[in-house]
Amino acid sequence: MEQPPQSPKGEPLIRTIAMPADANPSGDIFGGWLMAQMDLTAGNAAARRARGRCVTVAVDGMVFHHPVFVGDEVSLYAEIVGVGRTSLTIRVEAWRRSPIEIETQKVTEATFSFVAINGNRRPRPVPQEGAYENVESKKDPR
Repeated sequence: MEQPPQSPKGEPLIRTIAMPADANPSGDIFGGWLMAQMDLTAGNAAARRARGRCVTVAVDGMVFHHPVFVGDEVSLYAEIVGVGRTSLTIRVEAWRRSPIEIETQKVTEATFSFVAINGNRRPRPVPQEGAYENVESKKDPR
């Protein structure tokens, strides 16, 4: 029995176009470029939830299902799947759409682990959901 087409959940945190500088000589987008986009997406979600700086500490289970080509629109989706005392686990999916098609296709997925850090780059607690106190140190150089 044929399975119905998949579609991403929610709204993309990042949407970008794959450009020639991101490709190998055959026109396929480098996996490292796609991984960097996924890390940006996961980092965005982590910083929002932790209300401050976070660093990537691990990437697990990255699987490339389909290639991305020059000119494809790449949409990246993130879901927070775990929050610890100082850490966050975020699932990211990347979807492509060619410039001439309507349908999207999931191209890769991975789970990213982050640690929330303070202005001294030391781990700090992730605030409880709904808490809005300032969690950044005054020593943050930004």
